[in-house]
Amino acid sequence: MWTELSATISSLALAFFMFEKYLNYFPYTIRGYVERNFRKVVNFVNPYVEISFPEFTSERLKRSDAFFAIQNYLSTSSTENARRLKADVVKDSQSVVLSMEDYEEVTDVFNGVKVWWASGKIPPQSQSISWFPGSEEKRYYKLTFHKRYREIITKSYVEHVLKKGKEIAVKNRQRMLYTNNPSKDWHGWKSTKWGNIVFEHPSTFDTLAMDTAKKEEIKKDLIKFSKGKDYYAKIGKAWKRGYLLYGPPGTGKSSMIAAMANLLDYDVYDLELTTIKDNSELRKLLIETKGKSIIVIEDIDCSLDLTGQRKKRKEKDDDEADKEKDPISKKKKEAEEESGSKVTLSGLLNVIDGIWSACGGERIIIFTTNYVDKLDPALIRRGRMDKHIVMSYCCFEAFKVLARNYLDIESHELFEKIEELFVETKMSPADVADNLMPKSDEQDEETCLKRLVEALEASKEEARKKSEEEATLKTKDEVVTEG
Repeated sequence: MWTELSATISSLALAFFMFEKYLNYFPYTIRGYVERNFRKVVNFVNPYVEISFPEFTSERLKRSDAFFAIQNYLSTSSTENARRLKADVVKDSQSVVLSMEDYEEVTDVFNGVKVWWASGKIPPQSQSISWFPGSEEKRYYKLTFHKRYREIITKSYVEHVLKKGKEIAVKNRQRMLYTNNPSKDWHGWKSTKWGNIVFEHPSTFDTLAMDTAKKEEIKKDLIKFSKGKDYYAKIGKAWKRGYLLYGPPGTGKSSMIAAMANLLDYDVYDLELTTIKDNSELRKLLIETKGKSIIVIEDIDCSLDLTGQRKKRKEKDDDEADKEKDPISKKKKEAEEESGSKVTLSGLLNVIDGIWSACGGERIIIFTTNYVDKLDPALIRRGRMDKHIVMSYCCFEAFKVLARNYLDIESHELFEKIEELFVETKMSPADVADNLMPKSDEQDEETCLKRLVEALEASKEEARKKSEEEATLKTKDEVVTEG
C-alpha cells in the first residue's frame, strides 16, 4: 500500500511540475479553470509549500528588493549546482553576476532542512509596446519546502537569504563618489540629486603619512563603528559618527578621507553647501544618501558663514544702521542674500545631529577645516563631531612612510640628518612628498633626499628670520609704549 501511495505521489508531483512548466501555453480563457481544479487535486496529497517572490511588487510596479537579494544569494548556489546559467551586469556592480536560467532549479540546505529554488517568468499578456516595466515579462523565484518546516523557513530561512543577499550586493557593488547637483537640475528625465563617478582613490592607511600609533587608533575606532549596529540601537542613538579633521593645508585631510572609505568599503558623498538653496534642500539631499557611506563637507569654514549667524544684538543693530545710511550697500547685500545659499547653522545641526540624522544608518560625517577656531563651538562639540583628528606637520615617522612610498627605501645615511631637521622645522606632508618624488629617470633616492634636506634647511632659515623680525618689532613696540 505504501509503495503504491509513494508512486502515486511521485506521479502527481511530476504532473504538477509539468503543469507548472507548461501552464503559460494553455489558452487564457480556460487557464484559470484548469489551474484551480488541478491544484485542488494536487494539494490533497502534496505535502510541499511554495512561496513566490515576483520581480515587481504591486506598489506601482516597483522592482522588488527581495527579488534581487535572492538573485544575489542564489548566484553562489547556482554557479555550483545549476546546469544552465546566465550572466548579467547589475547596476553599480563591479563584477558579472551569474544567475539561474529561466525554469532552472537548485537546492539549498538550511539547518538540516532541504529546500528547492526555481526561477521562472510570466510572459506579457499584451504584445503592444509599453514604457512601463509591469508590461514586460515578469520574472519570479519560487521557494519550495516541506510543510512540516513552515515555521523555520518563514521565520528564519527567508530572513537569512535576504540578509546574505544584501551583503553580497554590498560586497560586489562598485563604490562611487557622489556630489550634489544644483536643485534646478533635480527635475526631468533621469535627473538625480546626486551625480556620481566611480571611486578609485588609492589612498590607504598604509600609505598615509602619519604617526603609526595614531593611525592604528583611528582604524580601530572606524572598525568598531562599522560593527556597532546593535550597540547603537541599544543605547538609543542613530548609527552615525562624526569626525573633524583640522590642520594646516597639505597635511593629508583628503587622503585621510579616502583611506577611511577604502578601509570600510564605503561610498563617499562630497557635499557642496554653497550650491544648496536652503535647509529644506539640505534635508532632501540627506534622504537620498545610502548607508555605508561617508558624507564629507570639506573646508567647512569657507563654505558658509556659519559663525556669523550668532551675532550679538549690538552688532546686528549696527549692521542695520549702516545699511540704512548706505542704500547702495543695502541693495548689494540683499542681492547677495537672494542669489546665495540660505542654509543656516541650525539647519545644518539638525541634519547632522537632529531627527533627520536618523534617516538611514551606518553613516560617517566628516568636516575638514584649516582653521578650527573659526567654527561655531556648537558645530564641533562632542556628539556631533565625536572624534577630533589633528592633521599636523610632517614628523619623522610620517617621513619614513613617504620615503617607503616614493623611493622604496627603509633607511639611508641621510635619515639621521633629516630627523634632526624635522625637530626644528615645520613642513607639510605634501611638501615633503613633492621633494621626495623623482622628477626624472636620472634622479635616484639620494638626489631626492638631498633635495628634501635643502628644502628643510631653507625652511629652517626662513623661520629663524621671521622669528628675529617678530622679536625686533616687539622690542620697538615696547620702547614706544614706555616713551
